[in-house]
Amino acid sequence: MAQESDVLQVEKLSEWVTLLWLNRPHKKNSVSKELLERLDETITGLEKDDSVRVIVFRGRGGTFCAGADLEGSVGPTLAEIPMAYQQAMSGFYTRLYNLKKPTVAVVEGYATAGGFELMLACDFAIAASDARIGDYHINRGLFAGAGPLYRLPRVVGIRRTKELMMTGKLLSGDECADWGLVNNAVPTSELDREVRELCEMLASKSPFAMAMTKAAVNRGLDADTESLVMLEMMTVNLVNQSEDAKEGVNAFVEKRPPNWKGR
Repeated sequence: MAQESDVLQVEKLSEWVTLLWLNRPHKKNSVSKELLERLDETITGLEKDDSVRVIVFRGRGGTFCAGADLEGSVGPTLAEIPMAYQQAMSGFYTRLYNLKKPTVAVVEGYATAGGFELMLACDFAIAASDARIGDYHINRGLFAGAGPLYRLPRVVGIRRTKELMMTGKLLSGDECADWGLVNNAVPTSELDREVRELCEMLASKSPFAMAMTKAAVNRGLDADTESLVMLEMMTVNLVNQSEDAKEGVNAFVEKRPPNWKGR
């Protein structure tokens, strides 16, 4: 049972879905050193847990995450931001991006700076229509160092990446959906239903095929055509010989739901 004082709370949403609550509402769920450490150790455990097929991130207090805790953990000036902290945050987001299991960001309120980067590191993002989302670093004379330079252009293109990173403006959830920056935006009252339906769909798929598909898509972003075709063929061969593939075909023939083994 999670304690109210815990900066990260773990909740089982369903048999296969685990929700991670960022629990620093008094700081708009900004990422302190403690929260970053808890996220890292928790993800390590969840990645090894076969009962977890989907991981959801959400913020307490009606906001997702306002970024790094500059005031409480880092210091008010750039000179006081330890490189170790920046590297730890960047490393965690990269690890999250490459996690074998699908991840979902549920965005309410603000997702700015490091919170925006956290959203980008997740595979899916569902936003409240009135959420406020953007990079924001430029407004503090800072530079985004945990993923946008690599991930953002691959989602929205170069011109819109420059628009977000160089103006520091915030978009609504609806605008982000129009840009393709989030998968969908809905009124806050419909957020739980939308997230539940997405998670149920993801959790119903083969964990092995899911992991291989995610890895292939991520790697394919940086591959030339010849390498991408080779990657696809290698992945097809590996997935089609898996126990889950055999189970999927057998279940189809026998007209029953598949019982995935995750291998």
